[in-house]
Amino acid sequence: MIGLIQRVSQANVTVAGEVVGEIGKGMLVLLGVEKDDGDAQIEKLANKLCRYRMFSDEDGKMNLNVEQIDGEILVVSQFTLVADTQKGNRPGFSRGATPQHGEAIYHKFIEALNKKGMRVATGQFGADMQVGLINDGPVTFHFQV
Repeated sequence: MIGLIQRVSQANVTVAGEVVGEIGKGMLVLLGVEKDDGDAQIEKLANKLCRYRMFSDEDGKMNLNVEQIDGEILVVSQFTLVADTQKGNRPGFSRGATPQHGEAIYHKFIEALNKKGMRVATGQFGADMQVGLINDGPVTFHFQV
């Protein structure tokens, strides 16, 4: 499972001209699911994101997590994160989950964040989405679990 995490002052996802998910201050999570991902990866990434200190305190240091700033999380599925780009000029997706497995893991991940008390908005799995964001910092982190 791969997560590309961006600290945002706001973010939204639009599908067919309609906003399907939006947040204010918090984190945008672009989530790539690999074929062997399961409950262990879900729990590990969910725990990491809830505790990750990527927000500034009163001294401007990254000492606060998303809960401490009363922030929100926008989760957007993005299978291209699992692409193999090492060879040739076309990405390979052999590491990626099937659409059925990817969607199941995506929803379980969202559920795990909700169970931890996070306020979560989402994109729409498998849809052609337009993601708008204001990256605060900019601050972006890459996690692979």
